Amino acid sequence: MADESAADATAAEVPTGTPPHALAEFWYYFSVNKGAVAGLVVFSLLVLVAIFAPFLAPHSPYEQFRDALLTPPVWQEGGRPEFILGTDPVGRDMLSRLIFGARYSLFIGLVVVVFALVSGIILGVLAGYFRGWVDTAIMRVMDVILAFPSLLLALVLVAILGPGLFNAMLAIALVLQPHFARLTRAAVMSEKNREYVVSAKVAGAGHLRLMMITILPNCVAPLIVQATLSFSNAILEAAALGFLGMGAQPPTPEWGTMLASAREFILRAPWVVTFPGLAILITVLSINLIGDGLRDALDPKLKRS
Repeated sequence: MADESAADATAAEVPTGTPPHALAEFWYYFSVNKGAVAGLVVFSLLVLVAIFAPFLAPHSPYEQFRDALLTPPVWQEGGRPEFILGTDPVGRDMLSRLIFGARYSLFIGLVVVVFALVSGIILGVLAGYFRGWVDTAIMRVMDVILAFPSLLLALVLVAILGPGLFNAMLAIALVLQPHFARLTRAAVMSEKNREYVVSAKVAGAGHLRLMMITILPNCVAPLIVQATLSFSNAILEAAALGFLGMGAQPPTPEWGTMLASAREFILRAPWVVTFPGLAILITVLSINLIGDGLRDALDPKLKRS
């Protein structure tokens, strides 16, 4: 017995290479992708910047300094230490507007993804579970939306609803909704005939319980990955609408709107377009890297041994 106990203890000390808990397993596969970890760090910093923007920004994003129009960054000739990244054409501090712009961009991405995810899941579950004419009606509408270029359709919707940040978010959410609906429908169709669903149905579970409690939790993994990638798409679409004058309106410190108001100064004062562009690039890249890591961690076919 003593020998068996010693053998068991020795076996327990030998690393198996597989984390024991679901969360530890998720982090194990996620952390293998170093790009995803770097993206997570950058995105976490952006979230902190957005939360603590009033404390980090040296000036108000709307305050105009009439004696500092188009002041260059501090490291260039003519720069001033109180304006580290320079000022825009009307004398507003670029750094402060970029910091507060993180709030708008992350807020836009969150609201759009939540709306598109919830509505897409509801439509996808109904289509995949009931099939028949319900499936046909919902999916044909989704196919019509997908037939249009996303930015063009968003522009048309905003033109109908009127320019503004709320209308832009609503239009982008409607454009992104079909991706969640189709993904949910496919996942529900593959799960609805499995044994655990049939058992729940035999036990007397109603349609709503089968759809939302029995089937849906087993379809979450691909939806999380799609939501992450749609987050970056929402930020890009919002920036594009802002650049075209159909999204957030001046003087809102949204990155796309900042690009639009400064595009005529691209040669004279390149920093007014360079920094908002870099902010969009870094944010979208970090979110896409996180999405790649989530795909590796949540898709069993892609998990590395």
